[in-house]
Amino acid sequence: MPEMPTKLAEIVDEFAAAPRDVVLEMLLEYADVIPPLPGELAGREGMEQVPECQTAFFLRAEVNPDRTVTTWFDCPPEAPTTRAFAGILAEGLSGASADEVLAVPDDLYQRMGLAQAISPLRVRGGTAILARLKRQVREQIS
Repeated sequence: MPEMPTKLAEIVDEFAAAPRDVVLEMLLEYADVIPPLPGELAGREGMEQVPECQTAFFLRAEVNPDRTVTTWFDCPPEAPTTRAFAGILAEGLSGASADEVLAVPDDLYQRMGLAQAISPLRVRGGTAILARLKRQVREQIS
């Protein structure tokens, strides 16, 4: 049974172990790690919108020939929490295989202890981002 990528597991453990009062601060540090979209995705061409997010959020997962997954996210800077979710996935899934991505637990953000730090609506948005990413990967490898 594949496990989620080590890098992502380390981020999850770091958050789970952190005192509640610094979790939000830690989360927001990830808002700046999303790489800019490549030119061919500039118009969000081929990206999927995540309607569960309160802000305009788009994503795309691409399974490469070697079965590693490349992810792209687009989210406005004025939505730092949602950007942070994407940042965690961008960093945690970097270089991950399709099987590792699919092994990420659906309750990832609850495991990180974020349910106590941010609103349920935001956690739901983050969970939807992960679910859609996994679905895109699943469709490409089936």
